[in-house]
Amino acid sequence: MSQHPLPAYFMRGGTSKALMVLKSDLPTEQEKWESIFCAAMGTPDPYGRQLDGMGGGVSSLSKVCIIAPSERKDVDIEYTFAQVAVHEQRVDYRGNCGNMSSAVGPYAVHTGLVAADTGKTTVRILNTNTNKIIESTFATENGVPVYAGSLSIPGVSGTGSPIELRFVDPGGATTDRLLPTAAVTDQLEVDGEGSFTVSYVDAANAAVFVRATEVGLNGTELPDELAQKEKVMQRLEQIRRHASVAMGIAQTLEQAAQIKMVPFVCIVSAPQDNPTLQGQNVSARDLDLVARVISNGQPHRALPLTISLCIAVAAEIKGTVVNQLTRPHTAIGRESNIRLGNPSGVLEVQAHVEQTPDQEWQAHYGAFYRTARLLFNGQVWVPSDSWPAE
Repeated sequence: MSQHPLPAYFMRGGTSKALMVLKSDLPTEQEKWESIFCAAMGTPDPYGRQLDGMGGGVSSLSKVCIIAPSERKDVDIEYTFAQVAVHEQRVDYRGNCGNMSSAVGPYAVHTGLVAADTGKTTVRILNTNTNKIIESTFATENGVPVYAGSLSIPGVSGTGSPIELRFVDPGGATTDRLLPTAAVTDQLEVDGEGSFTVSYVDAANAAVFVRATEVGLNGTELPDELAQKEKVMQRLEQIRRHASVAMGIAQTLEQAAQIKMVPFVCIVSAPQDNPTLQGQNVSARDLDLVARVISNGQPHRALPLTISLCIAVAAEIKGTVVNQLTRPHTAIGRESNIRLGNPSGVLEVQAHVEQTPDQEWQAHYGAFYRTARLLFNGQVWVPSDSWPAE
């Protein structure tokens, strides 16, 4: 069987990995990308391993970033994120990936889309999925990104050079409203499951927040343990679908079942001792909140960056489920970091949120640090019958 080459970089960004490709190397029509991306990642795979492609069998390792120059004067490049399913032939463009956003700036420098400055380079990125701007600042030397450094992030072994990501005006990335229903809490009625007190917040990506105790969890379950709780996972999926309709993302529950990327489901609990995948146990005193996230139907092994930002924003909105559970000294009106306990350790995120004179909540920005690394560049090969004719 003949194959078609696609020029690509393969990069780690935060706790994710993705193929990085230029938009100009793809067919003009976006609807023709799905077969290419699925073939490149090894999707669909009923075995869930994506052995016949670049994917790694979990949502955080089955991603593609599409980069292009921008004609806008206020940004340097445009970036489209594609979440490739593992088990089924499907690509979702409904949200952004915060982790892979950390690799986009260095990629732009490597490929000559942006010229490196001396010492540090800032790349202004327009994420087309959310129509939001991200400012990425990272070290550069001799015209290329610096990857060696001392920053350690939960979920990634070793250390790297810090990349600061600042999401500008992140509210309403999915639904056009920071609070999609205008309420800080809602009662969500779920068929066959009962009523849940939830908060709908849309900052960087849309999420529905629910207390761990309300869904039958203690909040510190590790991913594999959570995945084995079939009834709980089914309950969380029903919460996600009903929340999708309530937030205006989907019109029906059937449509919500097909839109899998957003909203994310975030299970939150008050500070408590937090076990990690490394076998450590982080003390409650070193945390401000404990969170577990369902991403594309799977328990995330750390925290999606966009949802970490959404958590930090929600923590500063008085009355949300997140705000009620967050350690009081970090909640409301502070620009200090919130410390989020997750399956891989502790993640610190900063958010600046204010209430306007007319009592509307506004998120000015959210910021955090990631690391990234170029793993290889060259060509990824896909079967020729997966490459649509122009």
